[in-house]
Amino acid sequence: MAVPYGVVGALAGLLVMQSSFGYMAFLGIIALIGVIVSHVIVLFDFIEEKREEGEGLQEALLDAGIIRLRPVLITVGATVLALFPLAMEGGPLWQPLCYAQIGGLIIATVVTLVLVPVFYAIFVLDLKIVRWEKPQPAPA
Repeated sequence: MAVPYGVVGALAGLLVMQSSFGYMAFLGIIALIGVIVSHVIVLFDFIEEKREEGEGLQEALLDAGIIRLRPVLITVGATVLALFPLAMEGGPLWQPLCYAQIGGLIIATVVTLVLVPVFYAIFVLDLKIVRWEKPQPAPA
């Protein structure tokens, strides 16, 4: 769900910085997709853990967003800050990769923390694709 937004953010980063789309920019987008997918998997896993603990949907989504906020922001912030020197002084080879990753990470982080829980709620409440039932206790 968040990958298309990350790719749009990467392309926007290239556009804003007036950089060309080439092999290194493509490589940056591929690496970006891996980071986005790992963030979404961790968020979904946290939501599922809360479901297994018996929490309601709304509480699980809020807990996932609040508790996972700091670790996600720290990893994304560290990555973006680490890419800045390479983006400024990396030359024409490394700059497109950095611009794509910086733009994509910023957009994808917002989408992952805000829209992914909303999409999850839509899948549960409206589309009924995901079933949200409290786990049954095991027979003794």
